[in-house]
Amino acid sequence: MSRTTLHEFARQYGQTKAAALLGMTQSSLNKALRVGRDIYVTKHIDGTYSAEEIRPFPCQVQSKKSAA
Repeated sequence: MSRTTLHEFARQYGQTKAAALLGMTQSSLNKALRVGRDIYVTKHIDGTYSAEEIRPFPCQVQSKKSAA
């Protein structure tokens, strides 16, 4: 298994093919790249790919109104 960033994966395969390998649309992959999401792609032994996002926990910031 090997792991790489989504940015590097898209650069290697091109956005259209990278999106197809991950089972998503090119536009959603483009948006993830554009907003800078911290996503890593893993290539499995059987040749399939999966992706996971690293995010802080908790990921939702409470507004000042709901915290009061």
